[in-house]
Amino acid sequence: MKRVLLFALPVYLLISSCNGDKDKPDAYGTFEATEVTVSSQANGKILFLKVEEGQVLDSNVLVGIVDTLDMDLRKSQTREQQLATSTKRDDLAAQIAVQEQNKTNILVEKARVERLLKDGAATTKQMDDIMASLNLADKQIASVKSQYASLDAQVSTFNKQIDQINNSIADAHIINPIKGTVLTKYAEPDEVTTFGKPVYKIADLTSLDLRVYVSGTQLPYIKIGQKVEVRYDKDEKTNNSVEGIVIWISETAEFTPKTIQTKEERVNLVYATKVRVKNDGTLKIGMPGEIRFMPSK
Repeated sequence: MKRVLLFALPVYLLISSCNGDKDKPDAYGTFEATEVTVSSQANGKILFLKVEEGQVLDSNVLVGIVDTLDMDLRKSQTREQQLATSTKRDDLAAQIAVQEQNKTNILVEKARVERLLKDGAATTKQMDDIMASLNLADKQIASVKSQYASLDAQVSTFNKQIDQINNSIADAHIINPIKGTVLTKYAEPDEVTTFGKPVYKIADLTSLDLRVYVSGTQLPYIKIGQKVEVRYDKDEKTNNSVEGIVIWISETAEFTPKTIQTKEERVNLVYATKVRVKNDGTLKIGMPGEIRFMPSK
């Protein structure tokens, strides 16, 4: 009986080893998400910031405002300058009206002198003087009208300045860019922030990407869009298994990251690969995971 047991033991170990190799993962890696760092686009005091770590935010939602008092004052001042410039058009119109009336009077006088010339009661000198006055009136009218272009240019400049200020005021509003979960909060209300300073970090955690590394010999067995088995720790002895889809395979090889288990594997050239997995809330950024290629049906 003992001999049978001794003989059976190596066979059992061999079978167990084969089953273990068959169930061995094809690649290892860690879960990650596309993280978006939301930064301030204005300088000033944060008036309010409705963001908390772990909070789920919708996209295009106002979550904070940086003080815009200085910009509002500059906008008001620019509008007053614009209004003052615009009122000058009325002054120009009044000047043109005066010159037009003067021209009308000169034309009346010209007609009278022309009649007198026919009767010999006027001189050509009188007619020359009237024509000179008429030409002068035309030039004065043209000169006043030319000032409209300058005023229009000034008003246009003020409009552009107001647009720039409006853009700056809009930039002072912190708008959440994507729907996701707040990972880290870097600022608090009443703090002074500056342009480009991070306010918080957010990521869509409804699905995560498992970045793994496959060897060149494994490449023929994997392609974009392929379904694979993804495993992650359930407890010390068992794993959870979910379905994942390959969404990206690097076109260039690189040395295996040091996080890979064995020294032999770390010296091999591998290809980075991303596998997307739906997240029911159990997956976390940085968690280890592994994949196994599903047999083709």
